[in-house]
Amino acid sequence: MLDNVETAKALSNFCEKSHIEIPVLIEIDCDGHRSGVKPVSPDLIGIASALTDGAKLVGVLTHAGDSYGCVGSKACRKAAENERDSIVLAANRLKEAGFNIEIISVGSTPTATFAENWAGCTEVRCGVYCIGDLVMAGVGVYKLEDLALSLLVEVIGHQKEKGWVITDGGWMALSRDRGTASQAVDYGYGAVCDVNGKILDNLYVKLANQEHGVIVNRTGEAISPEDFPVGTKLRILPNHACAMAAQHHSYHVVNDGKVIAEWPRFCGW
Repeated sequence: MLDNVETAKALSNFCEKSHIEIPVLIEIDCDGHRSGVKPVSPDLIGIASALTDGAKLVGVLTHAGDSYGCVGSKACRKAAENERDSIVLAANRLKEAGFNIEIISVGSTPTATFAENWAGCTEVRCGVYCIGDLVMAGVGVYKLEDLALSLLVEVIGHQKEKGWVITDGGWMALSRDRGTASQAVDYGYGAVCDVNGKILDNLYVKLANQEHGVIVNRTGEAISPEDFPVGTKLRILPNHACAMAAQHHSYHVVNDGKVIAEWPRFCGW
């Protein structure tokens, strides 16, 4: 992915010296969320023109990052329309300038879920579309009971005077992602379910260190150790599915309380 002329020139020089061909996508900034070149920027054509000697332009891509701040389907649909219109505008400008654009790629979970029309795009990258997480629940893409990814933890102790339940699922297992902190409901490091996936109202992982998670009651009421004795299995719904899954080497697929498959993950970048 490229978003500036200098990098395009450097990549072209590398390809020339190495005698290799690298397919290139220009990143388009559709909503000001992070990197990329604006679809109307003169730099768009400049980047494409700087690609020579093996750095082959094949398309454009974007990510509607601002959609993560949307709440509800109407706002997500509007974000999807902007994402589509921005990327198609960029692709058409490049085509009119004589460049061959094969890939017109969009993708974010909120827009993939609620978009009504992807005319002009060749692919949609759906992100956590298939499993969901608490951030997406906060956006309104999912209900909590629809989330498919969880971390199995075990109760290993209590702080009775504080009303805490201590588990073996710290930030090494859950990640440090605190994506719900800016949403209407802050789930700390994760929402708590029983071992069968039933959501336990008001319980969440408020604190986490490397190897331990601290479950508390949102109401401030102390949790009785008798309700969650040592050895109790619980499931934690993550703030960010990508960040939590990256800590582990495989998914265990559970149906009716039984593991029916193990899916390996690609690890590393």
